[in-house]
Amino acid sequence: MRRIAHTSLGLALTALLLMLGGCERPPVDSVQHGYRGTGMDQIYNPRTLEAQAAANQMPEPLPAVSAEGPRAKDVFKNVQVLGDSSVGEFTRTMAAITAWVAPQQGCAYCHAAGKDLSEDALYTQVVARKMLQMTRHINTDFKSHVAETGVTCFTCHRGQPVPAQTWFSAPPQKQAAGMVGNNAGQNRAATTVGLTSLPYDPFTTYLSQSADIRVVGDTPLPSGNRHSIKQTEGTYGLMIHMSESLGVNCTYCHNSRSFTTWDQSTPQRTTAWYGIRMARDLNAAYLEPLTSVFPAERNGPTGDVAKINCSTCHQGAYKPLYGASMLKDHPELAGGTRVSVAAPSATGAPAVQSAVLFFDVGSSSLAGDAEKTLAPVIQALKASPDSKAVLSGYHSAAGTLSQNQGLAKQRAFAVRDALKAAGIAEDRIQLEKPQSAEANLSGEDPAARRVEVALR
Repeated sequence: MRRIAHTSLGLALTALLLMLGGCERPPVDSVQHGYRGTGMDQIYNPRTLEAQAAANQMPEPLPAVSAEGPRAKDVFKNVQVLGDSSVGEFTRTMAAITAWVAPQQGCAYCHAAGKDLSEDALYTQVVARKMLQMTRHINTDFKSHVAETGVTCFTCHRGQPVPAQTWFSAPPQKQAAGMVGNNAGQNRAATTVGLTSLPYDPFTTYLSQSADIRVVGDTPLPSGNRHSIKQTEGTYGLMIHMSESLGVNCTYCHNSRSFTTWDQSTPQRTTAWYGIRMARDLNAAYLEPLTSVFPAERNGPTGDVAKINCSTCHQGAYKPLYGASMLKDHPELAGGTRVSVAAPSATGAPAVQSAVLFFDVGSSSLAGDAEKTLAPVIQALKASPDSKAVLSGYHSAAGTLSQNQGLAKQRAFAVRDALKAAGIAEDRIQLEKPQSAEANLSGEDPAARRVEVALR
């Protein structure tokens, strides 16, 4: 009997330890940041914060250099980004990026030994150039998410050639024979969704594609309402990822009385909304086009390129580097414009260029930086008399279709008139039918208030 009692006690203690294994060891700090009674509290573990502090230390900046002197693009060959920096500034930036990204490998990580530094002999140099363009794009066009703090290469890399937090699309399920059906990408305790059984690849659906992120349908009728339990589980999977990436719980963005209602949410929810759109934009415009540039072993199991999510920058902190800004020491990384330039053709013809112009809500007036944005396109049009500018106006899917299309047309007309004023003949400007961008709760997605200009 004594042996049985000891065995039972041992089993009970083991069960208790297993139960407590999912609990945090005290003490923990609770911070109320909402009205009393709403449950809007953040729980912080001092031990976790202490461990994260070391990983979020900002490196010391290199000594500043003079902005005077020859421009980098006039001295060095094949400088496609940062060419307007002085030679000293350009050299300082390259040294800083080496320390941020490849401190062990040094310059040889991007530049092949024995080759001219201007040669794109290694794929890493091509990727680095694209990432510099992406960094400037973030700091210029996504201040709605990064504000004036901005980002640098260090934000993601933290001294590593490959950022610690990236993602690939999950391989398709191997369909078993017999009675086992499709698991709909869930029911596996996946780290991507906090070891829950929720769908383990919320990133492809929400951060590469642009599926609705919503758990409550916006109509009581079944017609066209795809906000089912399945979509709800996918949304919750993404929310768990966001919470773990920022080291916060749901009430950081949501009022627990109504998770859906925007007017009872915190300002951080709006910032997060823009962050989701930023991740989609960067994955689609900068990372996915690099799929063929990377060697096969650097891509994922389905052949896709590594992409970003919230943890790529945040890495467990509610703000990357706890809000410390490195951009003030590297303003050259904030000097991008909303213009993307393709490489020159093999025939030496002027490079095909495109531009994106954004508009204020309900307005068809060009923004103050429109002239700067259109300048490379106008230059290319004048250099290539046979080329034409194709204008595509976008509008939100929310609201009245006729009004949205009318506003999109007026915005396209404003861009057309700016090109004509710069000396481009009207018969070289082609207007396409207005297109619908993704709908959103507020109807104020900047991506829906744009005109794209492409040369053909």
